[in-house]
Amino acid sequence: MKKILVVNGPNLNRLGKREPDKYGRETLDEINEYLTGKAIAADCSLTFFQSNVEGELVTAIQDADGFDGIILNAGAYTHYSIALRDAIAAADVPAVEVHMSNIHAREDFRHVSVISSVCRGSIAGFGRESYLLALYSFLTPR
Repeated sequence: MKKILVVNGPNLNRLGKREPDKYGRETLDEINEYLTGKAIAADCSLTFFQSNVEGELVTAIQDADGFDGIILNAGAYTHYSIALRDAIAAADVPAVEVHMSNIHAREDFRHVSVISSVCRGSIAGFGRESYLLALYSFLTPR
């Protein structure tokens, strides 16, 4: 059974209330429940972690030994957190970067990701399905 860590960064705890035109009306708990159902059907287990604190996200990534992969939505930290980038680069666990919105169709500062170069892949613009695509990437032989 594959074990995947799903890490969500700042403001994702506000999903459902925060800018529903960009992120939809589903809460993070609802998205996690949806993913759990898909994971169970694929004989996979998920562990969820969310924090608005950069250092707590770094620690979660550093403590990911024993997982087969990390699905990471770093939120705004995507664009400037060298600490997260370094934690991913040092981890022995592959990570897939996800974004619910298409960061390349938004403000210029969102076009740059400092973490994508150390991730296995990057998925953006598909809402909650971005997470599902990342999950499937770990379930598909490489």
